[in-house]
Amino acid sequence: MKTNLFLLLAAILFFTACNKNDSNPNTTSNAYINTNAGSSWTYHETDSSAATPSNSDYTVTSTSQDSTINGKKYHVYNYSNGGNEYLSHTGSDYYQYDSIPVSGGVNIDRLYLKDNASVGTTWSQSFTLSIPNAPIPVPITLTNKVVEKGISRIVNGTSYSNVTHVSSSISSSLIPSSSFSSSINGYYAPNYGMIESSTVIQLNYLGLTENVNISTKLTGSSLK
Repeated sequence: MKTNLFLLLAAILFFTACNKNDSNPNTTSNAYINTNAGSSWTYHETDSSAATPSNSDYTVTSTSQDSTINGKKYHVYNYSNGGNEYLSHTGSDYYQYDSIPVSGGVNIDRLYLKDNASVGTTWSQSFTLSIPNAPIPVPITLTNKVVEKGISRIVNGTSYSNVTHVSSSISSSLIPSSSFSSSINGYYAPNYGMIESSTVIQLNYLGLTENVNISTKLTGSSLK
């Protein structure tokens, strides 16, 4: 849930032992986020971006801290492998402050989920990023769509209900679609947040290259 160009994707939330599947995923909270201090989620990530795939496990833990970024309050989560995650819930909108793969590590305020949006609803955000090796700042558009809503999904042997599936894609007015493709999918469950995600991005244009192929699954959680 941590990636670089678009992993967008990761909104990472949430998760009765860190290394054990939750036996009762149907919780009482309707929000697709959990900010209770001490709650934790353990994920397994497979990175197939290179010729030899790699696998890793990491845990996200909710802290007791909030942080204000660009006038918006974000709750702070810690990654076991280093760094923090910043998530915000305002009304029906959910934001993550993070980088996306071609941003060169520059963070953006990404609206990754609208819990009141019906199936078929789309929304877009536009950014101008200084991408490494690009001679000028590059305009990027991130387009999201609610693909499924209220579904059940089994992840690592655990069934989650009322799941929302959001697909996302990245495009640029300066880069031909034939040279820039992306397929990003996130699955979110009430009180858990992200339970599964996949990010595939290919960029090959005038010396700009990027190959991202990462999948992430929730393997265990301990929710407060």
